[in-house]
Amino acid sequence: MALTRDFKQTVQARVLADPAFRDALLKEGVETMLAGDVDTGKGILRDYIKATVGFERLGADTGTSPKSLIRMFGPTGNPQARNLFAVISHLQQHAGVTLQVTSRTR
Repeated sequence: MALTRDFKQTVQARVLADPAFRDALLKEGVETMLAGDVDTGKGILRDYIKATVGFERLGADTGTSPKSLIRMFGPTGNPQARNLFAVISHLQQHAGVTLQVTSRTR
């Protein structure tokens, strides 16, 4: 189900107004991908990118075409690990956060 424009605008406004929410959105996108739900994780990161750095600036900063980035985080995108990790690294630097992976036994 597609998100409505009002919902996306609400998320963007919250990201701009609430740094804790912004950081949690980045963390949720990465955690969702690591949990195996790559499509949902890409969607979360796409919304995060749109609400923060934007695809144009992200492309300039990472040396990747903005159109390639948009495709990469789109519903049918299949990013290479190198490109995905470069973007995640840049997003962490831009947000001033460091995400860490920890293991847990089930």
